[in-house]
Amino acid sequence: MNKREEERLRKKQEKLEKELARTETMSVYERKYADYQAICGIDEVGRGPFAGPVVAGAVILPKDHTILYLNDSKKLSEKKREELYQVIMEQAVAVGIGMAGPERIDEINILQATYEAMRMAIEELAVEPDILLNDAVTIPGVDKKQVPIVKGDAQSVSIAAASIVAKVTRDRLMQEYETIFPGYGFASNKGYGTKAHIEGLRKLGPTPIHRRSFISNYI
Repeated sequence: MNKREEERLRKKQEKLEKELARTETMSVYERKYADYQAICGIDEVGRGPFAGPVVAGAVILPKDHTILYLNDSKKLSEKKREELYQVIMEQAVAVGIGMAGPERIDEINILQATYEAMRMAIEELAVEPDILLNDAVTIPGVDKKQVPIVKGDAQSVSIAAASIVAKVTRDRLMQEYETIFPGYGFASNKGYGTKAHIEGLRKLGPTPIHRRSFISNYI
């Protein structure tokens, strides 16, 4: 083995050790509540967009999982999110997804719709959770121990996994909407209020997936 190969392997090993240490740090809450058998991470995506649903993910990871690179979905590339989504779906003890659509968001407001989507995600789990690690919120109407963690998707591997599942699910859906409702840039902006989206909205008007309570200033 020449020096260049040795250096490459050394850097690769250092990178791996760094990621193992980061993942260990992100497992602090999972260790803290290790007496609970089924620890479930909860997170949502899509509270801010003008269009599309708010999507919640609920994920119970195996206690002995070896999944690396779990993190706040916004900090990961699309390619990495897709890779991790596949690994999570294959290895998780249980995964639940809940959604609240535009009409429901307009009817009960985005916060209540988010809570509703989270409750749906919990109900979708094939295994009943013993404790919920939530990204910053306490979900009303859920009779389980809940631990709200500020910036939880960057503090807990379980919440990070839920964040990734929710993000990939919603992004794929918005890409499908691009083919149904062209002209708004849904594939790239995912329903957020970008310049191209607002221009499309003013030119074409709202679609059935737009949140009327979010776009009143633009139509």
